[in-house]
Amino acid sequence: MESLPEGSEILLMLVAFSGVSTWYLSNFTQYEAAVRLSALLGVASMLSLLGIVLL
Repeated sequence: MESLPEGSEILLMLVAFSGVSTWYLSNFTQYEAAVRLSALLGVASMLSLLGIVLL
């Protein structure tokens, strides 16, 4: 089995954290800007991870 590229563990952690924080913020707070920021961080992290792994 191949190992992941350098730095991908940090991006995986960011994706997981932003997913949980987006869920929490959207269900238990009224801060729409924070929800959007957290979701944007997750999307950017996932796209970066996808770019690192595939390229």
